[in-house]
Amino acid sequence: MNKIMNKDRRNLLKYAGAVSALASYPSFVAATSSGIGNKPSADFIPDVEIRLTLNTTEVPVLKGAKTSVWKITGRRLKGPATCVDNHANSYLGPTIRLHKGQKVRIHLINNLSSQTILHWHGMHVPADMDGNPRYAINRGETYVYEFEVLNRAGTYWYHAHTHNYTGSQVIKGLAGLMLVSDDEEQALKLPDGEFDIPLVLQDRTFDHDNQLVYTTHMMQRMMGFLGDQILVNGQPDFVLPVARSAYRLRLLNGSNSRIYKLAWDDGTPMTVIGVDGGLLEHPQQYPYIMLAPAERRELWVDFRKHKIGTELTMRSTSYNLGMQGGMMRGRMGGGMMGGRGGGMMGGMRRGGMMGRGMMQHSSLPSGSDYPIFKIQITKKTTNSHQLPSRLTKIPPLQLNKADNADNPRSIALSMRHMSALLNGRSYKMNDVKPDEIIPLNSLQVIAFDNNMHGMMSMPHPMHLHGEQFQIIKRELNPAFSESYHTVKSGIVDNGWHDTVMVMPGEKVTVLKPFNDYKGMFMYHCHNLEHEDLGMMRDFRII
Repeated sequence: MNKIMNKDRRNLLKYAGAVSALASYPSFVAATSSGIGNKPSADFIPDVEIRLTLNTTEVPVLKGAKTSVWKITGRRLKGPATCVDNHANSYLGPTIRLHKGQKVRIHLINNLSSQTILHWHGMHVPADMDGNPRYAINRGETYVYEFEVLNRAGTYWYHAHTHNYTGSQVIKGLAGLMLVSDDEEQALKLPDGEFDIPLVLQDRTFDHDNQLVYTTHMMQRMMGFLGDQILVNGQPDFVLPVARSAYRLRLLNGSNSRIYKLAWDDGTPMTVIGVDGGLLEHPQQYPYIMLAPAERRELWVDFRKHKIGTELTMRSTSYNLGMQGGMMRGRMGGGMMGGRGGGMMGGMRRGGMMGRGMMQHSSLPSGSDYPIFKIQITKKTTNSHQLPSRLTKIPPLQLNKADNADNPRSIALSMRHMSALLNGRSYKMNDVKPDEIIPLNSLQVIAFDNNMHGMMSMPHPMHLHGEQFQIIKRELNPAFSESYHTVKSGIVDNGWHDTVMVMPGEKVTVLKPFNDYKGMFMYHCHNLEHEDLGMMRDFRII
């Protein structure tokens, strides 16, 4: 079921057979009726085995009443003591730590009232282990994931991936970090332990009773959810005490739709050492970094030049994102949650009454300036980490080696008639068109085109499941130059990625390998409201 396919089959599967293969391909059904994923494989011997249980509970987030959330609790059944780290008094799921080459089994137990499934974002795993919505499980059911860690060291994560309800389920708490290490990374002696700090950036809206509030109004969904409160690792007004030392800060944008333009308030350049798919070849400096939903950036930060008692603030500074940043300013957020897979999450918003269908504005508009978290330098240390000038070797993918070098797969991004579309299509389970069929063990050129609706375009963080890709080219409609200028110096394109922000008026071309595994792998916008509106499709690898 999850064996690695023979790579020697490259180019044996030709496009000529794609249409007939699609016609004969059997339909998939839910895991609970197909038998896929709900029982451990007798011949799979895991190095790490974990149980993840989903329950409703209450946790303290703001002062006063506790907040009702959906909580993932982890339990180690086999493996190193560090493989699972639960976070007490937080809605965030446990941090899972794995090492390249390990075989992993994860039991997902759903005690919630709604269907759900988890996706291992950025991980290269078999199709039936990837968290496709078709495998969503009901209350009282279990899904068993089994895979080998093929990824290089990096900051990955996991989250709910339930069709129509990904946004609401992530808001409620179904997300967490998955950190992968390998021998090459460990040999670099980068900051570790207390000096290696993951920071999950999210935004939420709460009512007067400290309960989460979400959106159902169609226009708000078209824009994407924007909360009134920035949370870091599940906490508001986050303060990080540090020593006079070098640190590795791993940043994840875990927000539904908010895009951050991150900068230090004292103007210190940002030293980036890693992106979605792990370390860069060399450290790179930026005046700020753009961080779209689902993207990760790893920073080297050296506090040794600062005195004890110094405070620094990481801010999201002002920018313009075309229609969202100009005409609308992204001021729509909040709302009320309802429907299957969502439930009711509030009836009142802080500062005013709120009813179903009423329009709302976030007090933190997209593109505005606001603080994210504060650093306080509190102590000395003997730590003497030094920043390596070379971190790793990343062989560049060669365009002339791509199977479709002269005919890129173009994916048009559009928003019209209250729908979010890819090549004019919305998501339908098991619906794959001939141009979405890809030969196994091929290298593909894919071009995301966000130039379909002129000034009505929005930014889209596009995510491809499966192997990481490399970004090879950005092309911009000159009409969008003014807004693009406010973000371009913070775009990090080097290295391996699984998510790429495509700005209004922009075409972004990537090179992506499709190795090892057959089956259905998703591609979609990681603005979760767009995804839930149908801006999601499947590739079928044959």
